[in-house]
Amino acid sequence: MSLGGAMQALRCVINSTPHTFEECYFVNDECDCQNASSLKTWKRQKKEEGGGDLSPPETIPEEPSPPETIPEEPSPPETILEEPEPQETTPALKKEDKDASAESASETSRKISFTKKKRSTKKKGRFSVKIAEPSDTDHTASSGAESGKESEDGSSSPLKKAMRKVSTPMKGRFHVKTLREKPHRPSRVSSVENGEMSPGLDFEASFDQAAKNQMTVEALPKLAYYRNQETKSAMARQRPTLRELHAPKEIQHETLENEVDVDVEAGEKKDAVEVEKFGWIKGVLVRCLLNIWGVMLFLRLTWIVGQAGIVYTVVIVLMSTVVTTLTSLSMSAICTNGEVKGGGAYYMISRSLGPEFGGSIGLIFSLANAIAVAMYVVGFAETVRDIMVDHGVSMVDPSNDVRIIGEITVVLLLGVTLVGMSWEAKAQIGLLVILLISMANMIIGMLIPPSNAQEAQGFVGFEGPTFVTNIGPDFRGETFFSCFSIFFPAATGILAGANISGDLKDAQEAIPKGTLLAIAITSAVYAGLAILIGACLTRETTGSLDDLLAGNLTSACKDVTCEYGLLNDFGVAELISAYGPIVYAGIFAATLSSALASLVSAPKVFQALCKDKIFPKTEFFAKGVGPSDDPKRAFVLAFVIAVAFIAIGELNAIAPLISNFFLMSYALINFSCFSASLAKSPGWRPAFKYYNMWVALVSATMCVGVMFLINWWAAVVTIALVTSLYMYVKHTKPEINWGSSTQAYIYKQALSATHKLNNIPAHVKTFRPQVLVLSGLPECRPALVHFCSHLTRSASLLLCGNVIIGEAPDHAEQILSSAQEDWLATQKIKAFPGSVTAPTLRKGVQSLLQLGGVGKIRPNTVIMGYKNNWQEDSHEAVDDYVGIIHDTFDIEYGLCILRIAERFDVSSALSSGSQPDKDEPGKNAPDVQDPVKPLMGDSTKVLRNMQIDNVIKSMSKFQSKMPKGTIDVWWLQDDGGLTLLVPHLLTHKSIWEKCQLRVFAGGSQDDLGREKVELAQMLSKFRIPTDEVEILEDLNKKPQSDTMRQFEELLEPWKLDTENGETHEKFPWKVTPEEIELNKEKTRRHLRVWDLLHHHSESANLIVITLPMPRVGTVSPYMYMCWLEMLSKDLPPMMLMRGNQTSVLTYYS
Repeated sequence: MSLGGAMQALRCVINSTPHTFEECYFVNDECDCQNASSLKTWKRQKKEEGGGDLSPPETIPEEPSPPETIPEEPSPPETILEEPEPQETTPALKKEDKDASAESASETSRKISFTKKKRSTKKKGRFSVKIAEPSDTDHTASSGAESGKESEDGSSSPLKKAMRKVSTPMKGRFHVKTLREKPHRPSRVSSVENGEMSPGLDFEASFDQAAKNQMTVEALPKLAYYRNQETKSAMARQRPTLRELHAPKEIQHETLENEVDVDVEAGEKKDAVEVEKFGWIKGVLVRCLLNIWGVMLFLRLTWIVGQAGIVYTVVIVLMSTVVTTLTSLSMSAICTNGEVKGGGAYYMISRSLGPEFGGSIGLIFSLANAIAVAMYVVGFAETVRDIMVDHGVSMVDPSNDVRIIGEITVVLLLGVTLVGMSWEAKAQIGLLVILLISMANMIIGMLIPPSNAQEAQGFVGFEGPTFVTNIGPDFRGETFFSCFSIFFPAATGILAGANISGDLKDAQEAIPKGTLLAIAITSAVYAGLAILIGACLTRETTGSLDDLLAGNLTSACKDVTCEYGLLNDFGVAELISAYGPIVYAGIFAATLSSALASLVSAPKVFQALCKDKIFPKTEFFAKGVGPSDDPKRAFVLAFVIAVAFIAIGELNAIAPLISNFFLMSYALINFSCFSASLAKSPGWRPAFKYYNMWVALVSATMCVGVMFLINWWAAVVTIALVTSLYMYVKHTKPEINWGSSTQAYIYKQALSATHKLNNIPAHVKTFRPQVLVLSGLPECRPALVHFCSHLTRSASLLLCGNVIIGEAPDHAEQILSSAQEDWLATQKIKAFPGSVTAPTLRKGVQSLLQLGGVGKIRPNTVIMGYKNNWQEDSHEAVDDYVGIIHDTFDIEYGLCILRIAERFDVSSALSSGSQPDKDEPGKNAPDVQDPVKPLMGDSTKVLRNMQIDNVIKSMSKFQSKMPKGTIDVWWLQDDGGLTLLVPHLLTHKSIWEKCQLRVFAGGSQDDLGREKVELAQMLSKFRIPTDEVEILEDLNKKPQSDTMRQFEELLEPWKLDTENGETHEKFPWKVTPEEIELNKEKTRRHLRVWDLLHHHSESANLIVITLPMPRVGTVSPYMYMCWLEMLSKDLPPMMLMRGNQTSVLTYYS
């Protein structure tokens, strides 16, 4: 059957009449579903009559189709595909066609079944696509013994086989059953090609797309692909990887998973229960209005007008509005720069500035909100207590009455929050209505002419003289900024909506719109009420009717203490109201709404903080309950904190601290906007455009300034607390990466500094060894990497080079692996790993030499391990090793060869293989092509390769402090000073601090004293302290005879045997007699040096010696390796070092 026929059949099934159960026949690429029921009856009759030709006749007796039935419980659309029945095969088909069809079916390699997981409340769900290898009996069972029965899962349908393998034509007939309950709406599944899936396409549209794109697995652009792939939400999907699209099909199939879950409905989560989300009015505007309109409206605004006057009070309101508006602009920019989840201010700050700032502000912000619950509840309880006292009612005493009323109130508030956010939102709406009625009651009362008693207490109605008198300030023990500090905490409710960002339908739209509108409305109301209050109330009066009749209500206050007026009566709001008790209702609404909002905000923010696991042992409070993920555990924690502070009762002392906590949050929100803008990260694309980075910075500064205006000691405590938490989180380094602006800014600064450095000429005083260490996988040669890190730690570049022998496509996974970075981070080594693929080790090192680093931040020194197995390895490998030395000098880099007795390569101990230790620098051993685990395997396998004590010693080498001893520097030739500078730098590291430098140099016996003095003076001018300076007068003597004998034995296998007919053309790697004679004096010198090393430095902690120079065309690889072997064998750790003949030391200042 052709691909077009398969898709035509599926469309026929999908587009068939709804609410029917049909059996569709597909004969010769033609689909017949109209007469399916009649055809089934006709076939059954033919079978009863003895069989015969079962092909569909031209006319079929009609049979009433079954009535449309709808199941009692709606079930999702289900498509069942069934295997054809062999005995019903159309006779018209040729035998060859039937054989081809059977052969095609037997060659099918995969079985795909679409099953749908049922939901309890909705038809939405997730398709599970199961891919399995069928056995040989699968096809037989479906076409033989069970013929005539209808398959329940359609797992062996030819249609699905055609979808998997369209290259083999399949002819025949099959059955398709379709059951639907409602008019069909295409489900969202994935197109399939050979078991591969392309998420996000409609079921029918996927096949249209497949036909158009020849069954491609590429995905169309979908928002779900851009979600955080680490999230547990079902909304996050993963597009086909580059490997799946690019790799050959036979490799591609091997990477398929056995079961793939595909989301059915975008936006559907694991629960089908609808979660109520709030819009910008109920979720943000109402909450901000209630938090900004607090008790300040009824108890303190009148007093501020009395102190500061009308003009200054309006200025105070406007100043508060400026700070909150600018902060809201910054907050709007942040929250429109991507999806905002639960956590409010914490989420925005942490995702912008990182976990350090986010974690610290999230913790103190949650604590501030929890304590604020106690403050608001105590304010409510004190008002109730005062009413009780006025009516002569008391429970215990005034102080304990407040505690009792407060505890009862907070229990009731907890009950409201535990019921659910919807009930809490309804309660907030009711409290807002009461608050609006109270304000309307005050304004209406101002319009009613006052009585004599009201006039005596200061309410004189709207009068011009009163307005003029109250325009200017009349400070009584206060200042403008003290009045501002008292009023500003009323404006700190702008985060009430943002704190429940996870419960908003569209936080990006709701937070800016609701917050800015709330600021505008509340500022206008505060300023308007300040003007109205100043126009109808006097500053102070005696309250006496006699003074009213005498006309000296105000003047009499000079002689007596007045208890009424704006300055003296905090309850003047009740005096000017149309109905006084409604003011108490307004106070109750203001306090309870603020308490309720804080009781919701604190757990929401703390839950988000706990989910991120920034602080230890807080995951318990991250767990939510129900579809809306309500943090009920955190609700209880906030309740306990509130109850504790209500019991303490002394909240006035910590009120400034709470205000400063909020202001610090505002300051960091502004700074987050500034930092993100300054970093110019491509990810900073806020939809809200009405912001400016410099305005955000000014706003952040203003918030810090207001903190000190409110209370300087509270500001100091707040800053100290945030700093301490910041340092703690920075020290613990949680494994979190949110792409903060801090990271973007670091990158920008690093790039800028690199460009500046590239334009600065190099100078000898600024030289530092920048090391390329040929380590291979760093974990395979830990001692070598640790030694190099001592030299470069926190001061220079360290690049760990790894050469992988082979082609790049074959080792792509290893190149892209982060295992090397993880190991270096675990070992606390500051280095950059770099891997290249090449046909040979030398070519790979050449690539590292040419491309390692960027600009001036690139290696200038190569460090590699000594090739211990050079005598057993192939001559090609030895040529490569010595060739790397030549290449290093050709590119004018310094070179260091490090040798230790234990050998560096421990890859055989880290892997499961038993290959011998190669110890080739920079090369990935053949048995450790995959990233190895940084721990030893079976000890018996280790013993096959290396001595167990040598493995342990090698793995722990250079990781602990060196014992007291010496670093002996054999400065035999002047190479520019690198041989002297490197050991000097080592002595400045803590691990080598107990080691003293001893310098050995060659000289003549005739003038030994003078040369020793000159060397000491030169070292003094270089400012390199040494413990001892030694001139070797016998450097040019002949080596010992035993030393000569050892060298001859070492060189013997590599000599060109001309007597047996060996020629240099056939054995170019062997050492010719001419070469031995030419380098005779150099050989004797190197052997003499070995004798002296054993005499002077056999007990040193480290030997640093000038590396012999392998002149091209003069010294062959095996001659050179013999020199290195004799110089370094049977000695302590040795560095054979050679600079690039350019000065790296200077005695000029």
